[in-house]
Amino acid sequence: MKDTIEHIGQIISIDGNHIRVLIIQTSACSSCVAKAHCNASESKEKVIDVFDANSADYKVGQTVKLEGSTSMGMKAVMWSFGVPFLVLFSVLVFCELLLGMPELNSGLWALVSLIPYYGVLYLQRKKFAKKFSFLIKPVNN
Repeated sequence: MKDTIEHIGQIISIDGNHIRVLIIQTSACSSCVAKAHCNASESKEKVIDVFDANSADYKVGQTVKLEGSTSMGMKAVMWSFGVPFLVLFSVLVFCELLLGMPELNSGLWALVSLIPYYGVLYLQRKKFAKKFSFLIKPVNN
């Protein structure tokens, strides 16, 4: 298994050391020979923000390769799905079993408990942007 996540993209803008790269994110079955006859294959355009001190080496329209570690992807999944699930489940169990609330009330409190979690996550977005960053490399044609 590879230790890196790689995407080929095209630079759409450069502002100081901030480079915006457009990538085409494809589904896992996009390399299948039958994809033209199947409705399961899909692709989406995404813009990735990259911060590179050597931004002067790049120009708009240039094809580049973005690299990130697979552990970075797993951490992102943990913070966006794993931890909220634990918060939701913990509050649900606490409200229902320890406080004796009805299921509906417990469920509502569990959902409401996610608001502060995602609020704190939003406030920490700059810190996370530094942790979850891609490296940019030119593609030699």
